[in-house]
Amino acid sequence: MTVMEARALPLERGRFEELAAATAHLDAPYAVVDLDAFEANAADLERRAGGKRIRLASKSVRCRSLMRDVLGRPGWHGVLAFTLPEALWLAREVDDVVVGYPSVNREALRALASDEDLAARITLMVDGVEQLDFIESVVGGVGRGPKVRVCLDLDASLRLASGRVHLGPRRSPLHTADDARRMALAVRGRPRFRLVGLMSYEGQIAGLGDDAPGLRRFAVRAVQALSERSLREQRGAMVLAVRGVADLEFVNGGGTGSLEFTSSDASVTELAAGSGLLAPALFDTYRHFQPSPASFFALPVVRRPSPDHATLLGGGWIASGPSGADRLPTPVWPEGLSLLGAEGAGEVQTPVTGPGVRDLRVGDLVWLRHAKAGELSEHVDALHLVRGDLVVDTVPTYRGEAQTFL
Repeated sequence: MTVMEARALPLERGRFEELAAATAHLDAPYAVVDLDAFEANAADLERRAGGKRIRLASKSVRCRSLMRDVLGRPGWHGVLAFTLPEALWLAREVDDVVVGYPSVNREALRALASDEDLAARITLMVDGVEQLDFIESVVGGVGRGPKVRVCLDLDASLRLASGRVHLGPRRSPLHTADDARRMALAVRGRPRFRLVGLMSYEGQIAGLGDDAPGLRRFAVRAVQALSERSLREQRGAMVLAVRGVADLEFVNGGGTGSLEFTSSDASVTELAAGSGLLAPALFDTYRHFQPSPASFFALPVVRRPSPDHATLLGGGWIASGPSGADRLPTPVWPEGLSLLGAEGAGEVQTPVTGPGVRDLRVGDLVWLRHAKAGELSEHVDALHLVRGDLVVDTVPTYRGEAQTFL
């Protein structure tokens, strides 16, 4: 039977002994955030940003308490939200929220367009005139309320062979300076809208580790190097073209995996990051930075089906994206545990095997890491914040505040 090998970075025994001591009074499953690691990661992101401010990507945290802590630090300003209803909720206390993806939520659009304060705090994302048409069909044209702030999403993918090869996220159709200028003019021609910013996310650099095991890492490095050379020229031209049409407040770019590159791009005024705060397992395979894993979840052992296996309760917390072993949670403590290839992480039970199984008893805990950062918060109502061997606070996730946006 094939065994899925753990991919985790080495973690100290003492760290898990402290986490276990801090949370001994809790019944699993539960999730914890190591505050020392979280704060060290925030400081490292600030260092890597090279003096440019960072906009916090909310989808990578999904906990308002932790977001407040980060936004209180020097070098961080504003939120990159993932839906408009979420942005309306966050704008109660955050005065600068950019919605990172287009919205067609009619109720939320009407709420935004009928409130002067919200309209001044929130910026919508668009990349085509059909989105402008939709928004106007919901909120009306000029004279029907405050101007709607919009940001253009510029495509940052790498295209080769006259566009036949596309490397990077399938996001925006705005790929050239002419594309960007035409869209900017379209916005300027609609009195209900005001163009205030640009965004350009280079997912093939920011979201793809360049040091994963196997030969594929060399292909990733080659694509990223080519992307960096191409994007610096491409993005600069698009930004210059749009600045000839509108007075921009910001140009946003990057992600946790590309801060050094993006901060060196003179056309970008601010960066975006979030996942690097919690350092999920997908961020173990980057050469140029190595964040400290800061979030974990604990599952109890409920069965011992054989001397070589232990079965955990639940655990099927699979990350989004292309299905594969790298999207599964990773057992990290006790050492020497792996998931089974035939079962993986299950909805109600997750068997593990390996040398670490021998000493496990019913009621013991196994600690795991999620492959992604914010998605862990969709599975728990609260995060237990640990410093040393003490839980210093327990704070609600979005789910714990009865907020489910996707």
